[in-house]
Amino acid sequence: MRNPEQAKGERVLAGSDAKSGERASEASSPKMESAAKTSSDAAAADPKSPKNVSAPIEVQPSEVALSETRFARLRKKKDMPEGLWLKCESCGQMIYRKELEDKGRVCPSCEFHFTLPGRERISMVLDPGSWREEFANLRTIDRLNFHDQIPYLEKVRKAEVRTGQAEALLCGEGAIDGRKLILVVLDFSFLGGSMGEVVGEKIALATELAAARRLPLLMFTSSGGARMHEGVLSLMQMAKTCSALAEFRDKGGYSICVMSHPTTGGVTASFASVCDLTLAEPGALIGFAGPRVIATTLKQELPAGFQRAEFLLSKGQIDQIVRRADLRPTLARLLDYGSGPRVKAPRRVRS
Repeated sequence: MRNPEQAKGERVLAGSDAKSGERASEASSPKMESAAKTSSDAAAADPKSPKNVSAPIEVQPSEVALSETRFARLRKKKDMPEGLWLKCESCGQMIYRKELEDKGRVCPSCEFHFTLPGRERISMVLDPGSWREEFANLRTIDRLNFHDQIPYLEKVRKAEVRTGQAEALLCGEGAIDGRKLILVVLDFSFLGGSMGEVVGEKIALATELAAARRLPLLMFTSSGGARMHEGVLSLMQMAKTCSALAEFRDKGGYSICVMSHPTTGGVTASFASVCDLTLAEPGALIGFAGPRVIATTLKQELPAGFQRAEFLLSKGQIDQIVRRADLRPTLARLLDYGSGPRVKAPRRVRS
């Protein structure tokens, strides 16, 4: 027989061992679950594992169509050519380029008049088939051997290839509603329509041609000013062109200048401002120095719309603002006005 005290001690010891076993199993169970999860993940990652068996995912037809639509949109955006849209400089509206060209490069929202390439301007203003270019063989000479990052003559040659013309100024004879005239157009796309020796010489030749043929002279300006690659030689063209127009007027000549966006620098300060009539397109930037330079020099805020065509009209610097759509009939009336009786001015005596 066992002693009752000994039996009681055995029961207490057995109970404590059981509780220790339960605590040990509870402490080890998270580790075991983590190990089991790790092993199951490894088995799922191993393609050779026999347990890597998953049920096939059923794709709905609507999901397939939606996916194909998204891919089609991505392909369409990737294949879409650039340059189809542009932002208006005045109102910031996005414009479809084809619509802008159909409207004569005039913004459909605010009617801001974009800069026109020279030959596009000629085809828009003159009668079809009436244009005959003159002095097209005159080319630039680098008298100062000007070198920047790119040599000056290399810049000129690149502009020739890009625009298909030899210089920034196009000159020739044409007609507007049957009225013959000598036309001069400055093309901003050729080195910013800058005025160098060739541009000044062409203007002088155009005035002589108009006087010889007894035709009015019409000018379109779009320029950043004098061509500083030619230094003081470009600045001398300001006096040369003004003198040529003065002699043309003394001979009874009649001249009109249409300032388009932008007309700045030495071009504004010379022949563009001394014609008999000075017109401008709506919103055109017209001035000598830029607004930022003037504001910095004067150290004061400039008025609203400063150096725009509307501001200059209110100050009497230009005679009229003409919309591009109304330009041809307006020029025809002004040409008729200039073809009337005209008293020859007395020749000025130079002292």
